[in-house]
Amino acid sequence: MHIRILGSGAGGGFPQWNCNCNNCRRIREGKFQGPARTQSSITVSADGVNWVLINASPDIRAQLETFPPLQPARAVRDTGICAIVIVDAQIDHTTGLLMLREHTAPWDIYCTEAVKDDLTTGFPIFNILGHFRGVNWHEVKTDQSSFEIPQAKGLIFTPIPLKSEAPPYSPHRHNTVAGDNIGMLIKDVNTGKSLFYAPGLGEIEPHVKQTMEEADCVLIDGTVWTNDEMSNEGISDKLASEMGHLDQSSKGGIIETLNALSKPRKVLIHINNTNPILDENSPERKRLDKENIEVSYDGMDIHL
Repeated sequence: MHIRILGSGAGGGFPQWNCNCNNCRRIREGKFQGPARTQSSITVSADGVNWVLINASPDIRAQLETFPPLQPARAVRDTGICAIVIVDAQIDHTTGLLMLREHTAPWDIYCTEAVKDDLTTGFPIFNILGHFRGVNWHEVKTDQSSFEIPQAKGLIFTPIPLKSEAPPYSPHRHNTVAGDNIGMLIKDVNTGKSLFYAPGLGEIEPHVKQTMEEADCVLIDGTVWTNDEMSNEGISDKLASEMGHLDQSSKGGIIETLNALSKPRKVLIHINNTNPILDENSPERKRLDKENIEVSYDGMDIHL
């Protein structure tokens, strides 16, 4: 299985267009050790020809230009993307669908019923796409039942329900329902290797921990270093936990969870512009290096 990190940043990317936090200011001034990042999205393939896009970032057009396998090559208009999986209805994971509206056929989109509801009501992207080629919606269940995508032979997808927040425009924003947020366990039937992808993770429940222990690679929520990171930068008084993200450094946080795992390769994604781990010279990044926890970057390739 080939995994390509199309975008590794959280909502807004890095630097964020209107942000003058310590990280964003320094990268604009050329005083920062580390690359810029677009908003999080990945693509996976078992054969290197047919690719499943997982989450459609607002930056999808620029991301496609960096990865030839997704670009047109077989016809005047086409793409290597054979289907799309969406793990939540957040803006940074769905707005890119509008950029893909010129597709030559209805998109096969896999998501939960809760996400479909949000994308036809509070943020009606599916309705808008209906004025173009439309959408073939495939329901992703929340009972951890696996499914296959016919065009992506060799891959098996298992949705893992997660506790996190629904988007601000969702009618169940503060009363989450099953399917608002899922992770995805993806297995290559030829190699037997698996990836667990969870860019939004608010709590390590027992079934989530078990999935992480069994995966060969975990690509998970690296949004913030501390729970109060946003308020420390003077950006927001909201805690990360209130936005559905588990921080890295606290007791019971992402680092402690990952350190308890012996099998998988450990990689962080969906990294907010305020997070000090973006600076490759920071003490926080050096701690991750020491713990053998990787920080994903745009254009990163993972082979399993």
